[in-house]
Amino acid sequence: MSDPLVFYTHPMSRGRIIRWLMEEVGQPYETQVLDFAAMKDPAYLAVNPMGKVPAVKHGDTVITECAAICAYMADAFPEAKLAPPVGSRLRGDYYRWLFFAAGPLEAAVTVKSLGFEVPAVRHAMAGWGSYGDVMDTLEKALTGRDYLVGDSFTAADLYVASHLAWGLQFGSIEPRQVFKDYAARMTSRPADTRATQIDDGLIAAAQAQA
Repeated sequence: MSDPLVFYTHPMSRGRIIRWLMEEVGQPYETQVLDFAAMKDPAYLAVNPMGKVPAVKHGDTVITECAAICAYMADAFPEAKLAPPVGSRLRGDYYRWLFFAAGPLEAAVTVKSLGFEVPAVRHAMAGWGSYGDVMDTLEKALTGRDYLVGDSFTAADLYVASHLAWGLQFGSIEPRQVFKDYAARMTSRPADTRATQIDDGLIAAAQAQA
């Protein structure tokens, strides 16, 4: 697809997930770096009314939310091989874990980080059940496997590993060995190394100008 790609981000945001994705996809893209105040400007609110990054504009199509961007980009650029083929029996597992991270994993970690505890009698009301349920489910999915889906890296790995790497770094995810090993394997990919260098460079440049 030849439509231009524009990536809206901030180097200290979830945009780091999508920077990694863009580097995996390997297509030329323009980066629009926004400070947090500029995310509330009318010009950007026309892109994402939530006033948050990341967002990607592909031609006339705007995609927000990290999991949606991962799913869209993997399908828009199949040559990057970031998703099982449509119709593959692996497609269900791919969607399952991609949206498990967007739903139960992020919700459970966020609630815990904010100091809230869902009472056991209320677990059925919470889409993620409990933090422990989420951690146990993810540990079981990763045990004895190199990748979440089949025998190759997908956008689901990118998204889940991003959550784990961030949570392990800041203590919001339990440092279970399977999580540490998986996150280390995934984030050693050359595309993630490039993405980290780009975003860390942006942070250093901003600090130098401050």
